[in-house]
Amino acid sequence: MLSAGLFSFSLLASSAFAHPAKAWVKGKAFDRIAVVWLENTDYDLAIGDPSLNWLAKKGITLSNHFAVTHPSMPNYAAAISGDYYGINHDDMTAIPKNVSTLVDLLEAKCISWGAYQEDMPYTGFQGFDYRNQKTGANDYVRKHNPPVLYDSVATEDSRLANIKNLTLFYDDLKADALPQWMFITPNMTSDGHDSTVTVAGTWTRTFLEPLLNDKKFMKNTLVLVTFDENHTYTQQNRIVGILLGDAVPEDLVGTTDSNFYNHYSEIATVQANWGLDTLGRWDVGANVFEFVAKKTGDDVRQWSGKTPLSQMYWNVSYAGKLNNKNQSVPWPVPNVKLEHNGRKVAPIVQSTWGKLEKESAYTTALEVPDGLHSAAEFTRTKKTKW
Repeated sequence: MLSAGLFSFSLLASSAFAHPAKAWVKGKAFDRIAVVWLENTDYDLAIGDPSLNWLAKKGITLSNHFAVTHPSMPNYAAAISGDYYGINHDDMTAIPKNVSTLVDLLEAKCISWGAYQEDMPYTGFQGFDYRNQKTGANDYVRKHNPPVLYDSVATEDSRLANIKNLTLFYDDLKADALPQWMFITPNMTSDGHDSTVTVAGTWTRTFLEPLLNDKKFMKNTLVLVTFDENHTYTQQNRIVGILLGDAVPEDLVGTTDSNFYNHYSEIATVQANWGLDTLGRWDVGANVFEFVAKKTGDDVRQWSGKTPLSQMYWNVSYAGKLNNKNQSVPWPVPNVKLEHNGRKVAPIVQSTWGKLEKESAYTTALEVPDGLHSAAEFTRTKKTKW
């Protein structure tokens, strides 16, 4: 069955769903971004790994970078849509088609995108996992593949064609056909989930070191290396973040950025760089990485919440629609009236959710003193009808 599926989808991907040459859309601080996520490692252990430390010296270390909850999947989901909808599990999940993602925003500006997943069996695979056929070990898992979690992607063949096995990354690199936004996920051993941070660090350096000198990859390219979450749930959910690539200014190589960031900053940074619309969720008002913000005119705000940053943990998911302990609550409705530094909520979000905005469960991000909290820290004061 697998070989037949692989054959049939390969034919489709090579014909009906083949993409024409994409326009190259210039950004304000970078022209391409590659996001690489590793797994479940406390900050001190990760930054102390020799391979990751070597990479840190080649770029900017984000020393106050945070995940938004536990376990893995809600963090991956949050990183492309601005919320995780209360997810507190890694079970099979398909987020409804009317929930927009960064994919919608990129395509609206003709910016190419793609996901490369190590050991995914074939392009556009939607299964729960795929195990090593010889050892039975975990290899690919759906929960680590952000785009496929969303039916707005998973029900569109043309979009599924952009979700590929990592081996095809090298084919696209050779053909000078890599997308401008890409999410790269190692398998369950390579990312440290079923192994150690040493394995994850070694894999990451081995993967990235040649690329840092590859002219087909380094085209004003920004690379973000980070983790989905930390390992010790009783500690702050602080994770290592490293910014690399030829888009990083030379005078910032080997430095540390101590501003507050979280997974929503990944979205906000991409939006600011290309002047994209927003999703009306926690992406709005999230801090843009400082070196990018200096070129986009975004303010990088300091933590000023009532609770000191040192006491913020982000270790528990809020009781949202996809929480397996409480599914009776309504879907969170984006605030379609939000505007941040000239960036407005995307028309597709406005048309889908605008009629429900008056009874939104969201508090306007800009009304919060620091505008930096995750969804788990916001108080939902109104009931949303669905």
